[in-house]
Amino acid sequence: MPHQIEHVGEEARMVRRSVLDKIFREMINIRWRLDDIEKSVSNWSPRPLEVSDTELLQLPDHLRRTYLAIASKGECQAEVVSNLTGRCRAVESNYLNQLARMGWLNKRRVSRTLYFRPVSEKMHAQTTNGKAKTLEQTD
Repeated sequence: MPHQIEHVGEEARMVRRSVLDKIFREMINIRWRLDDIEKSVSNWSPRPLEVSDTELLQLPDHLRRTYLAIASKGECQAEVVSNLTGRCRAVESNYLNQLARMGWLNKRRVSRTLYFRPVSEKMHAQTTNGKAKTLEQTD
C-alpha cells in the first residue's frame, strides 16, 4: 500500500512538473514576441505623430477604426490591418489609401507590396506648412 501511494505522489509531481515546463516555455515565447514588438517600435524614425482624441473624433468611424489598428501595429500591410479589424483586405486597402490621401498615413512600396504607417511629426509639419503656403498663394 505505501508503495502505491509513493507511485501516485511521484506521478502527480511529474504531471505538475510537465505543466510548469509548458508554462515556462510559453512565457519564453511571449517574451520573444514582446522583444520583437519593442524592436519594431524603437526602430521608428522619426517617431509617429501624437494625435489628440479630438482630432481622432474628426475621422469617420470606419476610418478611425482603421487608423487605430495601424497605429497599434506601426508599419504594416492592408492584409494585417484587415486581420485586426475583421474586414476584408480590399476594403481596408481602400480605407488606408483614403487616410494616406488625407495626410494621416505615409505609404511606401517595397517591390509589389504597399506598407502604411502613421505620419510622423516632421512629415505632419511639412504637410501643414505646405497646405498653408498653397492657401496663401491662392489668396
